Parts: sequence; C-alpha cells; structure tokens
Amino acid sequence: MAAKADSTERRVARLAKQIQAFAKSHGGSAEATVEYIGQIGTRIVLVGDNGEWGDLVAPTHEIALTAVERAGVTVHEDFDGDFAAKVRTGPYEWKRMAGLQIGSPANT
Repeated sequence: MAAKADSTERRVARLAKQIQAFAKSHGGSAEATVEYIGQIGTRIVLVGDNGEWGDLVAPTHEIALTAVERAGVTVHEDFDGDFAAKVRTGPYEWKRMAGLQIGSPANT
C-alpha cells in the first residue's frame, strides 16, 4: 500500500512541477480545466498568461486535481466563455482544424 502511495505522490509532484514550468514560461501564471477522458485518465488543459496553451494527462481525476491545486493555478469548471477566449491560436491550429474537415482521411 505504501508503494502505491509513493507512486501517486511522485506523479502528483511531477505534474505539479510541469504545470508550474508551463506557467513560468508562458507569462508567469496559468489557468486550467480538468476533464475526465475515460479509462486512460484525466486531461489537464493549461492556458498561460500569454494565451499559449498545452495539456497534460494524469492517470486519475484525483491525481489531476491534486496536481493543479499543488501547482497553485486557477482551475475552471469548464472550458468555456472567458476562459476559452484567452486561448491564442495560430496558423498550426487553424490548419489542423480545417484539415480534420477538409481533405483529411476518413474517420472510419
């Protein structure tokens, strides 16, 4: 049981460190939302002060919530409205979004 607790603590610490590094490199702070993505885990979506975004995947929702809390970032319930408006997208994202609809392989 202690080994599992140690493993969980290491994962939380590693995620919190990655979240803090993201915040530091993208304007000093970040905001996040935590979304369950099924059996593979929980997605932590981060948006920095400069509008850049990124994500991390935690093995469980509990680990994700603990990591964002430990990292000291603002956590939003949903990725909507004012929070979503902070995301700055560039040509890469627009090309990917269009490519998923136009001229991309069939999703079968």
